[in-house]
Amino acid sequence: MQLDTIRAIVTGGVSGLGLAVARHLAAHGGKVALFDVNDEKGAAAVAELGADKARYFKTDVTDEDGVTANVAAAKEFLGGLNAAINCAGILGAGRVLGREAPMPLKNFAGTVMVNLVGSFNVAKAAAAQMQHNDAGEDGERGAIVNTASVAAYDGQIGQAAYSASKGGVVGMTLPMARELSRFGIRVMTVAPGIFWTPMVDGMPPEVQQSLGASIPFPARLGKPEEFADLVAYILRNRYLNGETIRLDGAVRLAPK
Repeated sequence: MQLDTIRAIVTGGVSGLGLAVARHLAAHGGKVALFDVNDEKGAAAVAELGADKARYFKTDVTDEDGVTANVAAAKEFLGGLNAAINCAGILGAGRVLGREAPMPLKNFAGTVMVNLVGSFNVAKAAAAQMQHNDAGEDGERGAIVNTASVAAYDGQIGQAAYSASKGGVVGMTLPMARELSRFGIRVMTVAPGIFWTPMVDGMPPEVQQSLGASIPFPARLGKPEEFADLVAYILRNRYLNGETIRLDGAVRLAPK
């Protein structure tokens, strides 16, 4: 699909990687519905992108009924729906056996609910709408792009919950792509490495430098614009389907 025809839901769309995707799509003629939970940043994002290009929908991605309703409302605002990009996520750091006690199960479950279940929840609600689209070239009706992490493959100590949640996103990519192929809906996943995000911005400069130095080439943190550019390419290239692409400068995370 061409970028100026894209009518997309972007979760986590008011900051970080999600906002970068929204900016890229809007700048190239697309329209975006921003699903997030920060009203202040949502208003700022819409003001930046333009009310004709973007609208904010306060959305808890783990709420099935809320997501279904907001997907329908987003489709009405967008004048259609042919793309869903899942960027909403939480870090959920914590050791299985902490200093005081083992990790509370609610911490593990909470991370999995947002990162994995939330991605599935939005993807299936979006697919339910996309299946009714008129078929385009090659019979395409839509595309879903999820966000995993390199931690899905080489998670560090303290990332058991986060890695499990992102590993689940990787694991559901192929079966979901196979199932939705009969509707002409593609499913892809991007597994970013260490990127400049609001979380990294809050780290001390020496920590930021250390993180950048750990990346083989280019020896720097990823730029959100690079993530957005890959997502846009995935949306344009119909032969990309059922795969997870690492976007990480060849980094492989050490145990800690």
